[in-house]
Amino acid sequence: MSYERVTLEFDGDVAVLTLNHPETRNALSWPLARELGDALDNLGNARALVITGAGKGFCSGGDMSSEVPEGKGFGDMIKQGLIDAVNPAMRKIAALKIPVVAAVNGAAAGAGAPLALHADFVIAGENAFFYFAFPNVGLALDAGSSWILPRLVGNARANEALILAERIPAAKALDWGMIYKVVPDEVLLAEAKALAARLATGPTISYGQIRQAVLAGWSSTYEQALLTEEEAQRISGNSADCAEAVSAFLEKRAPVFRGE
Repeated sequence: MSYERVTLEFDGDVAVLTLNHPETRNALSWPLARELGDALDNLGNARALVITGAGKGFCSGGDMSSEVPEGKGFGDMIKQGLIDAVNPAMRKIAALKIPVVAAVNGAAAGAGAPLALHADFVIAGENAFFYFAFPNVGLALDAGSSWILPRLVGNARANEALILAERIPAAKALDWGMIYKVVPDEVLLAEAKALAARLATGPTISYGQIRQAVLAGWSSTYEQALLTEEEAQRISGNSADCAEAVSAFLEKRAPVFRGE
């Protein structure tokens, strides 16, 4: 597929989706969000996904220069863009059945911050930072910020990030438990690809079931979580990868997973 504001490349079983509009620091404009959503529909047989940004930043957030239709307010325009472009893309990331690694270079600002945090593993460069800048421009929040951030860091820190709207450097984000790892900027993408390649050799069906069960568990009761786990074990236990793991255990060798 050919896009104007994102690129989608494949390295073996790893898909690399790059936000690619460096002149706006990869602003999550409506056109970019639509292309992001389309790319997520075209991952083919990839068994892991890396999301990163081209140039000096991961994503600078919403495009404040977006044109407002005649007769509409700025907020009306934002809501419609979220409905039509941004939120569908976020839902698609959440629904993926393969592991997602975010490689955060530079700023993950505005909607770019929750976009990164939708990944299962967020790796940030040393000079990266997260910046929920919404109130600094008189806005509230979007792209799932209100749901995902308190669950990662708790209400007190979420309020610090969302209301005080100060930059959260990579080291602080790691200390808060927001992200998985901080690495030198120059090895960021290599680290993300290496992790994705490792995940791509694993039991993909198992990973997908774990991913969805954890997501469901955030908003379910204890009893519902047990029921979700029962079904997840049934699906993964019936997979060819599980059968291979059992055979490998009995034969005292390392399993070879095929994502089946």
